Amino acid sequence: MAQDRSTYTSPLSTRYASKEMKYLFSPDMKFRTWRKLWIALAESEKELGLDITQEQIDELKAHAEDINYEVAEAREKEVRHDVMSHVYAYGVQCPKAKGIIHLGATSCYVGDNTDLIIMAEGLKLIRKKIINAIDKLAKFADEYKALPCLAFTHYQAAQPTTVGKRATLWLNDLTMDLADLDYVLGSLKLLGSKGTTGTQASFLELFNGDHEKCRALDRKIAEKMGYEACYPVSGQTYSRKVDTRVLNVLAGIAQSAHKFSNDIRLLQHQKEVEEPFEKHQIGSSAMAYKRNPMRSERMASLANYVMADVLNPEITAATQWFERTLDDSANKRISVAEGFLATDAILQLYINISDGLVVYPKVIESHLMAELPFMATENIMMDAVKAGGDRQELHEKIRELSMQAAKTVKEEGKPNDLLDRIEQDPAFHTSKEALQKVLKPENYVGRAPEQTEEFLDGVIKPILEANRAVLGLDAEINV
Repeated sequence: MAQDRSTYTSPLSTRYASKEMKYLFSPDMKFRTWRKLWIALAESEKELGLDITQEQIDELKAHAEDINYEVAEAREKEVRHDVMSHVYAYGVQCPKAKGIIHLGATSCYVGDNTDLIIMAEGLKLIRKKIINAIDKLAKFADEYKALPCLAFTHYQAAQPTTVGKRATLWLNDLTMDLADLDYVLGSLKLLGSKGTTGTQASFLELFNGDHEKCRALDRKIAEKMGYEACYPVSGQTYSRKVDTRVLNVLAGIAQSAHKFSNDIRLLQHQKEVEEPFEKHQIGSSAMAYKRNPMRSERMASLANYVMADVLNPEITAATQWFERTLDDSANKRISVAEGFLATDAILQLYINISDGLVVYPKVIESHLMAELPFMATENIMMDAVKAGGDRQELHEKIRELSMQAAKTVKEEGKPNDLLDRIEQDPAFHTSKEALQKVLKPENYVGRAPEQTEEFLDGVIKPILEANRAVLGLDAEINV
C-alpha cells in the first residue's frame, strides 16, 4: 500500500518507536483487550449467580479475536460513542450473548482497565530494554575499567578516573530507574467494576444487595486478567495520579539517558569516545569530514520531550473534579502513549549506542598526559622533601612554575612544559627519568578499576543473572 503523504503522521510511529511498543498502543490491542474484559466480566457474573449461560460465554470467547471493525465504525458514526459501538458490534457476532455484554458496567470498565493493562505491558517492554542497555553498558565498563582518562569537575580537568568507572555512573542511574519501574509496576492494579461514580450501585442491584458478591466481582475480574487486585476505592475512573506515577518513571529514564548522551557528545567532541558511525552515514550535508553524534543528539531531544510530557498527567490529575470529568481523555490518550513511544525510542538508541561505542586510547592518553604534570606536583614535591628539600619552599616554587607552565599553554599554545621547568630547578634534586616514573597514569586513578569491578559484580551481575531470559536484544534504529 502506498504511503499517504497528505496527512500528518507522528514521527514517533514512522521514525522512532519500535514495532512492539507501537502495537501496545494500537487500536487492535485496545479493542482486543476490551473483549477480554467483557468475557472476564460475564464469566465472573455467571460464577456469582447471575443468569448467564455457558453457551453465551463460549460464544463471546469464539469471537474474542475476530473483531468486526467495519460494523463498529459504522455504528459509531450513528451513535457517537466508541464503547457502545463495540458492544453493538460484538453483539452482532454473538446474538445469544448480546444481552449480557457489558452488564452493569460503565465505559470506564473497559476504557480504564485497558489503559492500566497497556501501561503495565508498556512498562514490561521498557523494563526489558533498560536491562539490555545495562547489559551492553556493563560490557563496555568491564572492558575499559582500567583505562585511565581525565576526569572533569565543572568541565575543568580534574584528578583522573578510568573510562570504565565513568560508565558505571551511567549504569548506576539506570539501576535506579529500574528500581523505580519495578516498584511502580508492582503496585499497578486494575480499576475493576466500580460503576458510574465508583459505588458499585449497579452491581449491588444486580446481586440483590449482596455486598460480598460485589467485592468478589472485583477479585474475580482481577484474577482472570492476571492481576492480584483492583484499587480498593475509585470514582468512575482510577485515580489519574496513577498516570503521573507511571510517566514519572519514564521521565526518570529520560533524565538518565540525557545525561549519558551529553557525556558522549562531549567525549566525541574531544575525540576520545564516539557513538557508532556507519560506513555510508553522512555526518553533514556541507562538511563531508564531520561525524556528528546524531544518535546521542536524538536521544537528548526525545528525552527533553519525555521530561516535559510528565507535566500532562500531573496537571490532569490535579484538575479532576469529584468522581470524574472528561477533560482528561484527549490529553491522556496523547500524553501517555507518546511518553511510552518516546521512551521506547530513547532506549532503542541507548542500546544501539552503548553496544557500538568506539574508544580512542591514544587520544585519551594524549589529553591525560597534557594535564598530568599539574596533578603529579604533590608526588614530585614529596619526593623532593625526602631528598632533603623544604616543603614550604618547594610548594611555593611548584606554584610559581605551574603558573608559568599554564601561561605557556594558554597564551602561547605550546605544550605543557612544567616537568622541564621542575627538572631544571636545582631545588628539586631530580631528573627527567625520575619524573617520568612519577607520571604513570594508573598511579592517579585511585580505586577506579576496583570500584568498577565491585560495582559490576555486586550490583549489575545479580540484575543480569535474574533477568537472563530477556537479554540478547539488539536495537536497530530506523533513521
